[in-house]
Amino acid sequence: MPRAWHIHDYSGYKSLRLEDVPLEEPGPGDVRMRVEAFALNWGDMDLMKDNYSFSFPKFPARVGIEATGIIDKVGSQVEGYEVGERVSTLPYFYYNRGASTESLVVDARYIAKAPPNLSAVECAATWMQYMTAYFPIGEITRVGPGSHVLVTAATSTAGASSLEIGRILGATMIGTTRDPDSAEYLHKMGADHVIVTGRDNVAERIDQITGGKGVNVAFDPVGGSLINQYSPALAKDSRIYFYGTLDRVWPPLPYVDMLQKNAVFHPYSLFNYVENLDMRDRGKAFVYRNISEGRLRPAIDRVYPMEKYIEAWDYLSQPRKTHGKVVIETGLS
Repeated sequence: MPRAWHIHDYSGYKSLRLEDVPLEEPGPGDVRMRVEAFALNWGDMDLMKDNYSFSFPKFPARVGIEATGIIDKVGSQVEGYEVGERVSTLPYFYYNRGASTESLVVDARYIAKAPPNLSAVECAATWMQYMTAYFPIGEITRVGPGSHVLVTAATSTAGASSLEIGRILGATMIGTTRDPDSAEYLHKMGADHVIVTGRDNVAERIDQITGGKGVNVAFDPVGGSLINQYSPALAKDSRIYFYGTLDRVWPPLPYVDMLQKNAVFHPYSLFNYVENLDMRDRGKAFVYRNISEGRLRPAIDRVYPMEKYIEAWDYLSQPRKTHGKVVIETGLS
């Protein structure tokens, strides 16, 4: 029997249990994959405490939306995938079919063939970060030369990915961090400028960098502690993509600054764009192309075995000096 990590209530990751589960059969439109690796995400942490934008319909439940593995069974009505192919899940909320398992049944609409030049661990760490970053600056507000993009909490995987993608698109990228020692990493990832929050005056630095024009896009997962620090330096017709509350505080909107600049506050969930077939395909094509050409490659911080999932969460919960994804390997291939 395959094994899976389950939670039985919203008490957090410490209550996870590794349990044997029945082998599930794929239904029409599904594929079943033998999971090789799955990745940890901050959203999973919130989900396990019921602080996420989605909730489980019942318990026990599995967390995780990023897995890579080998297809071992294909349901009816599935075209384009075969047994033996390596695939990854696309980021989506799978309810009780989370990725923290050795065998996963998933709707074939939400998988992608693995890029041939990436390992299973790298494939498991690809789609969440790059597609989260892609849609705001590559589709909804298309940036390019002459655009200024502010990325808060830029050392996060989605933040660093937006720096990489913004560099590809030709925008001027501005990253924020609380740690001055992270500046070198952010420049490597694609930041043209780095602002250290708590030390620098954020709005003044943006005005200096942009020559008073302001930022066209803010890509912000922080919350209430930061938005009013950069809102005076928004550009005309700018857009704030808000996709998390790292400081646990919903932001009080800076209405005056937004009114003056005709700015839009955009609560952003990647799932809404993964559901859109055309946008999903364009996002996949962008990631595939730039991985194959060597402009994108997921950074891996640490890899843990299946049995040490809770230890991996312990590590992710602590302040880190290194960057990249934390991934679990099941030991299956």
